Amino acid sequence: MEITLNSGYKMPIVGLGVWRMEKEGIRDLVINSIKIGYRHLDCAADYKNEAEVGEALSEAFKEGLVKREDLFVTTKLWNSDHGHVIEACKDSLKKLQLDYLDLYLVHFPVATKHTGVGTTDSALGDDGVLDIDTTISLETTWHDMEKLVSMGLVRSIGISNYDVFLTRDCLAYSKIKPAVNQIETHPYFQRDSLVKFCQKHGICVTAHTPLGGATANAEWFGTVSCLEDPALKEVAEKYKKTVAQVVLRWGIQRNTVVIPKTSKPERLEENFKVFDFELAKEDMEVIKSMDRKYRTNQPAKFWGIDLYA
Repeated sequence: MEITLNSGYKMPIVGLGVWRMEKEGIRDLVINSIKIGYRHLDCAADYKNEAEVGEALSEAFKEGLVKREDLFVTTKLWNSDHGHVIEACKDSLKKLQLDYLDLYLVHFPVATKHTGVGTTDSALGDDGVLDIDTTISLETTWHDMEKLVSMGLVRSIGISNYDVFLTRDCLAYSKIKPAVNQIETHPYFQRDSLVKFCQKHGICVTAHTPLGGATANAEWFGTVSCLEDPALKEVAEKYKKTVAQVVLRWGIQRNTVVIPKTSKPERLEENFKVFDFELAKEDMEVIKSMDRKYRTNQPAKFWGIDLYA
């Protein structure tokens, strides 16, 4: 299943996220995902594993597992490179061993102190607070993103972690509209207004953290995942599916792209088996009633400031 973006390109509705994936495990993860049927990889400069992903992709192409044109590869501009968009994109392309990106996203709507292209540091001031660069506007960053399209380096451009107001502004000043807004959204954090706003204006919503963070976010942020919710377990039992499969299917039926991450081979396959069933309207309503407005991914822990405040 695919969603057609406002750029005209098609984006697979299920992808593999590689955030917090150990470098030594990337090769097997990417190769196995391609063999299972994944055709969408979600990367970022800040994940610090683009080079390893690139090695795996190069191997997959050489072995004939998949053609470049059949893959959809996303990566992201880090905060410290807002004033160096073209250089940062080229750095990611070099590491990924690709000639073009299918999608390039502004990772967060904030420019921070530049620390060198591709270093993806989050420099803190003497007060322990993120060193935000107030001389670079998001509009300036976006117009540099647009240049990447005309240069042929990127097919589609988009935003990430933008709220309604910032998304509206981007629509107002853009010559090329954002094709995607990648945000945290899951049954405990549904963000229905933001999702509806984006979809109304032709922006595809991609759900990062579509399973509510699970173990990864529990370790870093002390948050609780929706995967243990009794109501979701009941729905999963009804369909003879896992809770994760039900949650991903819910995301798909909202017309959002889902990019679950996992390092476990069995979960990799499980997360892709979400096309052989459909949630009934009453079960979609059950899940809709579970919203807690509960964010699980909170970078304030590292930045000394809550950018969502």
